[in-house]
Amino acid sequence: MAESPITARTKDFAAWYQDVVLSGDMAEPAEIVKGCMVIKANGWAVWEVLQRELDTRFKETGHQNMYFPLLIPQSFLHKEAEHVEGFSPELAVVTIAGGKTLEEPYVIRPTSETIIGHFFGKWIQSWRDLPMLVNQWANVMRWELRTRMFLRTTEFLWQEGHTAHSTHEEALEEVLRMLDVYAEVSENVMAVPVIKGVKTKSEKFAGALRSFCIESMMQNGLALQAGTSHDLGQNFGKAFDVQFQSKEGQLDYVWQTSWGVSTRLIGGLIMSHSDDKGLVLPPKLAPNKVVLVPIYRKDEERASVLEVAQKIAKEIGAKLDDREGHTPGAKFYHWERRGVPVVLELGPRDVASGNIVLKRRDTGAKEVVPQADIGARVPAVLDQMQTDLYEAAKKRLKDNTVLANSIGEVEEILKPVTAEKGGGKFVMVHMKDDAVCDARVKEFKATIRCIPLVDEYDGPGKCVVTGEDVDRRVVIAKAY
Repeated sequence: MAESPITARTKDFAAWYQDVVLSGDMAEPAEIVKGCMVIKANGWAVWEVLQRELDTRFKETGHQNMYFPLLIPQSFLHKEAEHVEGFSPELAVVTIAGGKTLEEPYVIRPTSETIIGHFFGKWIQSWRDLPMLVNQWANVMRWELRTRMFLRTTEFLWQEGHTAHSTHEEALEEVLRMLDVYAEVSENVMAVPVIKGVKTKSEKFAGALRSFCIESMMQNGLALQAGTSHDLGQNFGKAFDVQFQSKEGQLDYVWQTSWGVSTRLIGGLIMSHSDDKGLVLPPKLAPNKVVLVPIYRKDEERASVLEVAQKIAKEIGAKLDDREGHTPGAKFYHWERRGVPVVLELGPRDVASGNIVLKRRDTGAKEVVPQADIGARVPAVLDQMQTDLYEAAKKRLKDNTVLANSIGEVEEILKPVTAEKGGGKFVMVHMKDDAVCDARVKEFKATIRCIPLVDEYDGPGKCVVTGEDVDRRVVIAKAY
């Protein structure tokens, strides 16, 4: 049975995205469970690579992995008022277990600041116990009304870092260090450029003093928040009585952080690089970087082609697709849809000439390479493809970032933008961090994505809503 064609991006970007996810063996909807998905083989393999890249960096910065309960006593969320208010609409609550009504309901983990705060309170007594640097790989549940695979699902996978420190300065240093880790992985591994910034007070994480983020632009010009890092201050330390004795012998509350990225990174990856033929994966994140497809028509050709193919595949670490009962064309189609960066073709003529054909997934360009040189040529092509994907995404971000000097201009630019048709922009405008400004932008279904940490434009100006002085422009966009 032939796979269904992929909708063109220019026709319907949202339909195109879903087609790429399905045809790339990334995921499919779990229609029997509201808003959930099944992560399929290729999607899980990409997530495993991404996990390894992140986990290595977490451990290099001194963090240890732990695991905490999925079920959280409902009373825990009420200990930090802003936190429970922010999450209440998304909570799934367990009220019956073992056939009996529970004395206290459990909330299925939407995030773990509260339960980890409880255990920090047990484990931390002295400045000698600090800093405490913890990471958890887990699933969480947030009851979503509108879902889209990887981008927004009721249940999703993520990592959540939680740390406790003796001073606010040290905690803030941690917040920014982890934001840098996220940005480095996004740009150097995923080939997705980002803007690092701080969220407005209205958009910050519930219970945090400040939230920092990385924002990326998809091919349709919409924004995707790719990671967040939160300065929690002493809010959760006070809520859960996490006190320590300082070097001076005084009791103080710890200063905490939390930070996380999730499987929505895979959605961002797909929307940043893929094309109308299907999935495109940057080489550093591809589970299979190179596949070799042997081509033969006659039985007498099979042995000689496979002998050379096996030798080359072993030498360069390529996956050899020697499946019987599949035509070479079907194999090329299969790997193209799954985003493999490089496919090699080897037929009887190539065996005779001592050559092999190399094809790049992103450009479709083919080149004939001497078999003796393929071991050096493949890594060079993969490196070039990684660079080219990043540069293309960076150019798109630059070309679609515009300045505006009135709220009317911002509205005119963004009002017609939709997830289906695209046409989105990052609009840079002087605007105050004020709830009135956030509300005005939301009138045309956009948001202030962040206040950039680095001002790359024209410095101070007058807020286009309040007329007050501000020190830099903010990023406004429609987003997923």
